[in-house]
Amino acid sequence: MTKTRYKIGKDDYPYFITNTVVEWLPLLTKKPVAKIILEILDYMQNHNRITILAYVIMPTHIHYIASSHNLPKEVANFNSYSARQIIDYFKSTVQENILKILALSKPDYKVDRTYQFWQEGGKPKQIFNLEIMRQKVQYIHYNPVRKGLVSKPSDWLYSSASNYIDGTGLIDVVTDWAW
Repeated sequence: MTKTRYKIGKDDYPYFITNTVVEWLPLLTKKPVAKIILEILDYMQNHNRITILAYVIMPTHIHYIASSHNLPKEVANFNSYSARQIIDYFKSTVQENILKILALSKPDYKVDRTYQFWQEGGKPKQIFNLEIMRQKVQYIHYNPVRKGLVSKPSDWLYSSASNYIDGTGLIDVVTDWAW
């Protein structure tokens, strides 16, 4: 099996990014896990490492739109740090069944770790105009509705939908897209 790296251009266009938990395990909406993800995204944005334009944390995956002067590096940093923090949470709360699955999901060639949290092979999509931006933001916000988890986007706690509706949200996002 070959590794697939994020392929992101060197410009500052935003990208639609998806991260999926290995084996599609529904772990992300456990409150402590979602909090880890949100805190990392918020930290990265507050320290001018990335700009978050929209996000949704689903049980098995996250979608977000981000831009940065060095997005490949920042996506890799997010993936690495979030995986490490989430695995540490599962260790500290002695969730052996989850850790066992994460260990079995690690490819053999990854000798630098014991566990694999995020699936490999994400394919970020460049957003190069306002029409595609609107489409991706709507896709992100309606994901919990399509999955039958809520009846309207703003009802899903782990989403930037509320940021767009009334300016509130768990973390700040940029809602005025300047091109």
